[in-house]
Amino acid sequence: MVVNKWASWCGPCRSEFPYFQRLGARIGSRVAFLGVDSQDDDADARGFLRRYPVTYPSYSDPDQKVARVFGATLAFPTTAFYDARGRLAFLHQGAYASEAKLREDVTRYAVGG
Repeated sequence: MVVNKWASWCGPCRSEFPYFQRLGARIGSRVAFLGVDSQDDDADARGFLRRYPVTYPSYSDPDQKVARVFGATLAFPTTAFYDARGRLAFLHQGAYASEAKLREDVTRYAVGG
């Protein structure tokens, strides 16, 4: 599973979001993706998801309660990777610079390849 903490107001989140859009559509049948929209205005988040739709669910986390569960309170964005046993395998803080690097981490930590 890949869990991405994001917010509509976060510039780095916006820059990496297309990577999640494409990978979610391509490999979402093999790897579960989940969005966690933290510290955001609900209307802004809905508008953002209308402009940048994803094939996976994204949930509101206004107080970062969910983000705290996976240690994602320091940076926007943060991406958590869980292995097949449900254990946190890797936590990437900050934006991905390329889709290739995100794909590499998905393969390494979530797919187990």
